[in-house]
Order: sequence, then C-alpha cells, then structure tokens
Amino acid sequence: MYTSFFGLNEKPFSITPDPRYLFLSKRHGEALAHLVYGVTESGGFMQLTGEVGTGKTTLVRTLLQNRLPENADVAVILNPQLSALEFLKTICEELGIAGPDDGSSNKALTDSLNEYLLAAHAEGRRTIVVVDEAQNLAAEVLEQVRLLTNLETAKQKLLQIILIGQPELRELLARNDLRQLAQRITGRYHLEPLSRDETSAYIEHRLKVGGALGELFDGGARREVFRHSHGVPRLINVICDRALLGAYTRETRTVNRGIVRRAAAEISGSAETVPWLRWSMPAIGILGGAVVIAGAWTLLDEQRTQGDAAVGPTAEVAVVEPGIPDEAFAHQAEAAAGTGNPGVAVAHTANRVEPGLDEQLRLAQDLTGAESAAAMAMATLFDLWSLSYPSSTQDICAHVESMGYACLSQRGSISSLRQLDRPAILTLIDSRGVSHSVVLTALQGDQAELSIAGVAVSHPVTTVANVWFGQYLLLWKPPNGYSMALGLGVQDGNVVWLRQSLAAIDDRYRAEPTDLDIFDASLDQRVRAFQRDHRLDVDGLAGRQTQIIINSLLVPDGRPRLATPGLAQD
Repeated sequence: MYTSFFGLNEKPFSITPDPRYLFLSKRHGEALAHLVYGVTESGGFMQLTGEVGTGKTTLVRTLLQNRLPENADVAVILNPQLSALEFLKTICEELGIAGPDDGSSNKALTDSLNEYLLAAHAEGRRTIVVVDEAQNLAAEVLEQVRLLTNLETAKQKLLQIILIGQPELRELLARNDLRQLAQRITGRYHLEPLSRDETSAYIEHRLKVGGALGELFDGGARREVFRHSHGVPRLINVICDRALLGAYTRETRTVNRGIVRRAAAEISGSAETVPWLRWSMPAIGILGGAVVIAGAWTLLDEQRTQGDAAVGPTAEVAVVEPGIPDEAFAHQAEAAAGTGNPGVAVAHTANRVEPGLDEQLRLAQDLTGAESAAAMAMATLFDLWSLSYPSSTQDICAHVESMGYACLSQRGSISSLRQLDRPAILTLIDSRGVSHSVVLTALQGDQAELSIAGVAVSHPVTTVANVWFGQYLLLWKPPNGYSMALGLGVQDGNVVWLRQSLAAIDDRYRAEPTDLDIFDASLDQRVRAFQRDHRLDVDGLAGRQTQIIINSLLVPDGRPRLATPGLAQD
C-alpha cells in the first residue's frame, strides 16, 4: 500500500526471514561464523539460542542458502513437537531416504539412516540436520538426538546437528538427566538484541535493501523505535512497518517520533480493539450512551458559562486558546478573578472552548466503554444511510449484505477517503494507546466532522490524522444489490453498469462492446485508464474501491457523502 508513496521496491520491514535483509551486527556476524565453522568442520552438535525475534531463523536461512559447502545435504525440521519415531521419519523424508520395510520401529529407521550416512561419507558428502524451535523437543526426542551422534566412523561423526531455540533451550539442556547430550555440544552461541546504534543502522539497512533513496526515519524516530523494541529485530520490523503506514495515511514523507510512538501503541496490545463485525447492543442502550456523553459535554459548557458570568463586567480580556483542558481553563479563570481588578475577565475566542479530541475520546470511552462506543459508531453509520440498526446481530456486514449494501473495511489515507466520498468509521488511537471507534461524517476543507458516541464534534483534519493509522470501515451500495469484483472474462449484469457508468463520467472511458455484459479487452483498457487518472492500483480489476469512486463521480444519488453530508434518501 505505502511502497509507491515512499518510492520503495517492496515492503522493507516484512517479518519473514529473508536472507537478503540480513543485518550483520557484531553479534550476528559472530553467530554466523560459529555456524559456518560448525558445518564445515567436524560433526556433532551446534547450539544457537536467542530471544524471540532476534534473528535466529534468518541467520540459519542465510547459512543454508549462501554459506553451506557444496557437498552438504540438509534436513530441516521446523516442527519439533514430534515423538522420537516421528522425528526419525521426518529426517529420513527430508534426506530422501527410502523407508525400510519395518518402518514402525526406531531401530529400523536408525539403521536406514546409518546406511545412508555411511554411503554419503564414502562419497565425500556431509549431512546436516537443523532443528528449529528446539526448546519444544520432548526428553525422549532429545535422547534420540543424542543417540544419533553415535553414528560415526573411527575418525569423525557422520551427522551434524544444529539446535536453534529460545533461551529455554539452554535451561533444558542444563538438566541433569540430559548432561550426556549437553556434553556433546561443540559450539554454543547466544544472540543478544541490537544496541541503539545498531538499531538505527538496521533500519537504514533494510530501507536501502527495500529501495529507499532518502532518509525516511529521522533520528528521533529511530531512537523511539529502539525504546519500544529494545533492539529486537522482529519488533523493530513490526513497529517500522506500522509507522510507515501511519506516515502514509498522514501523507508525510518522513517518519517522526510521534508517528513511531503511536505505531508502537497500536501494536502493543495494551488495549483490545473491538472487532468491526461483532457488535450486539439494543438500540435503547446506544441512544442512552449518546445522551450520557452529550450531557457530560453540555455540563462542561454550562460550568464554563457560569464561571464566565460570575466574574463580572468585561473590561480587559485574557484570551484562552481553543482546546485547552478544562482544569487549565478553570485555573486561568480563578487566576483572573483573583487579581483584585473587578474589570478583568476570562473570555472565549470566536469558537467556544471545547475539550480536545484526545480528551473527548477518553471521556466517551470512560462513560460508555469500548464495546458500546463501537456499537454507537455503527448505529450512527446506519442512521446516515437511513438503515435500521439491528437490536442484536453476530455479523453486521452479513446483515448489511442481506439489505443490498456492502461493507468495505481496510486501510487508507484522508485523500483516499475524500475520493471514496462516503462516511466511515475510523479507528483512532489516543495518547494512552487505547482504540476508539468514531464516525467521520464530513470533510469540509481542512475540517473533519466526527460523531463520537453519537455526539457531533469538529476538528482539523491534521488533528484527526495524528491519531489515525488508516483503519476504516464504510458502507456502500453496489450495483444491482450485490458486490463482486469485475475483471477480464467476467459476464454479469454489473458489467453493463460498469460500461454505462464509465461512459457517463467521461467519453474517454467509453468502450464499444461486443456484448454489453462481458468484460472484454476494450473495457479492461478503459478501466485501467480510469484507475490511472484517479491514482488507484492500475490492475484492470474493477473492485470495490474503483466501483465506489465511480459511484461518487456520478450524479448525486441521495446516498450520504463526505463532501455533502446528510441523510440518505433511498
């Protein structure tokens, strides 16, 4: 989604263990050197441990793809939760060893494996077994692993075994009953997280591999990534990926400390995000919650108004900036009243002082709870579409589809929402890292109109963007009452709608068909032209976003829009 925005060739912070992205810190370089030595010299055991996400698997994949000797055969076991018999069978299968006639016994499999190893040794080949997540090996399997090291000639071991695991593996092998196995380990290495400087270099390294030409994370952002990740590469990847997405939704080319902080809060799991598709709440409860919120905010305004009236006639004015917290407002009012000058008063600016967005989100959640606030948001969205909100349902979007509408839930930016031009439920993250469901009801220039727990408020678009990471859900009316992606070869009544709608928008998109209801090559070219003109992914597939934008560009059809807010008429 954000790769083209930042000029990247691919997502640089994927958590898949891609050897191309291997960053050789001092510790990682030493660990790789130990592994290379182990597989090129005498056989036996090698042990590599490290905390979750420190890069163990990436190191091993680098070893297997780029550093193995040409005469090596490798068996990789990714799921070690096996019995001793299953463990032996898996090794034989990985090495391509034909199963013995009596494949139901450990002895038969060990004999077949020994025969294979002797033949490989005679040909000058080495055999290596790599066991990932080895801390999950059962005691009986570890004993079988030890017995495998007895397969040897008079001069050397026939099998090299590499155990990769979390720190619990070290504790496991320290047990007294496993001391014979521990004594056979010829090389041990424990990976530590990256330092702060290494974390900064790691981020830059991955960005360069991904195709970045400039600095996307400023110095403060990189330090903030280290503070939240503690130098664990996997956490660095997750935080940086989410931060890039956050910068994309805000349409800023550089990630700063604030964006990283909000990204870390969103993925920390400190607050459970309410699923979009599971709200169940009576309509009376929704209305009651909205009344509570509205009442609370009205009470705040009344208290302010009373405070203003109690000061007396206005001669000099001490202006309080909009958005100041209530406590600070009250404090300044008291200070002004206590100056001894009866002519001094505290006045509002042109707009009455309202609680800031962060404060409004907190107040709404404190008074209603996350689940109720989410239900209120969906009920508000239904109301904008003049739809009846169900008193109880397990799948809101399935309910919507039964009425001929559809949900679109994904990530985007303010610009993409302007294009779609439909009210949407946004997931906002407050300064505590707590998620909130609010409805974006209108975009008027640089102002965003929101409904928070049923109460209408207005804030600058930039204020909303600062606490939004792009997650949204909206409703739309698909042609002919059902949603389907339209592409080459599709024959359907919705293809007729697509042709006619594109032609109505601009003659340049008019495609002369062989058959109106068949998506042919001519229509494919017109759809691609439309997507190119409207900065969509140019794939020729008229999916949900393309269809919604087509709808929005047609003559207003009475459906709610961000640019022209109001209730639907159909």
